[in-house]
Amino acid sequence: MTIVPISSDGLNASEVSWFSALCSDDYQYLGVPDGKLKSSWTHCSQIVKSAEANGFRNILCPSSYQVGQDTLSFVAGCAPITENINLLAAVRCGEMQPIMLARTVATLDHMLSGRLTLNIISSDFPGQKEHSSYRYQRSKEVVQILKQAWTQDHINFEGNIYSFQDVSTEPAQPYQQHGGPLLYFGGYSPDAIELCAEHCDVYLMWPETKEDLTNRMRAVNTRAKTYGRTLDYGLRVHIIVRDTETEAREFAQELVSKLDDKTGHNIRERALDSTSFGVSRQTRNRDLADMNGFIEPNLWTGVGRARSGCGAALVGSSDQVLSDIENYQKMGMRAFIFSGYPHLEECDYVGKLVLPELQTCSLPHEYGRVPTGIPSTPLGNGLRT
Repeated sequence: MTIVPISSDGLNASEVSWFSALCSDDYQYLGVPDGKLKSSWTHCSQIVKSAEANGFRNILCPSSYQVGQDTLSFVAGCAPITENINLLAAVRCGEMQPIMLARTVATLDHMLSGRLTLNIISSDFPGQKEHSSYRYQRSKEVVQILKQAWTQDHINFEGNIYSFQDVSTEPAQPYQQHGGPLLYFGGYSPDAIELCAEHCDVYLMWPETKEDLTNRMRAVNTRAKTYGRTLDYGLRVHIIVRDTETEAREFAQELVSKLDDKTGHNIRERALDSTSFGVSRQTRNRDLADMNGFIEPNLWTGVGRARSGCGAALVGSSDQVLSDIENYQKMGMRAFIFSGYPHLEECDYVGKLVLPELQTCSLPHEYGRVPTGIPSTPLGNGLRT
């Protein structure tokens, strides 16, 4: 029995995703820039193609003001080079006028034939600091407007930030039906949890001890219940998996062997979310870890020395990693977003040693969002007016 009620109760599979390093965050040795691993279109699109070939069902395309790829442009470019994998596009609310964002999402969703999912984020813009409560209010209103665009004939919205009356939704109708693309969301502050509990579909967590993850799931579910809702839950975590635990731990140590504290600090500080509550929890993990950096037998915090966000990795043999994944599934997690360094190489390791042992799925298909044929939308099989 899961820790809390979940939306996909009875589903005996999980959506297993990989990560495309769009934001200058791929390394052979953490903290040592490698020109072959820069976040170019060639490198990042190869990660996507490799993830699809290895059987991953989704891939996170992050957003940050770093040298690399613009998220939505990159996702559009991936449409003609992929066939089956979903693309989880990070959308920082407020970057684009909400109704035009809804239209952009509709375009992408049609280009991908319903393979678009969205990661709603609320971090600061470059060079601009705003109070957390304002950012989450803005994100809440953006999500409400997107949902109107995807489910109603007209947008009528009066909020604290945005106001629209009687705007036709024809240009913004997505390929996916019954609610549009799924909304994935991660955040730890009370405002963040409230937004997810009321409006989003999948609550994403960064790695912590299973006790802390349990408490977090219960806190989110408590708020979701007040809206008469349940959610699905997911974990974003790095992986280092090898045939043996010794090999995996040796690689983990090699990965950070050239990283000094100053370089790691500078890498963490350049992220737009470097001062968030969630990031502080990842710092706490490192403080609580043992002398080798582990906070649980196979959960290693060393990777967080050079990452602002997701700051721990499952490290071990395939049996050990699969055992941890099974425990997370029993807790109620139905979405996993994995990554590892370098991203192409670790993608192959996970594809070989882990994925064949997992029952995987596409959550948009399980939710009934993806139609079996081209939908009767203005961009699909609907009449042109």
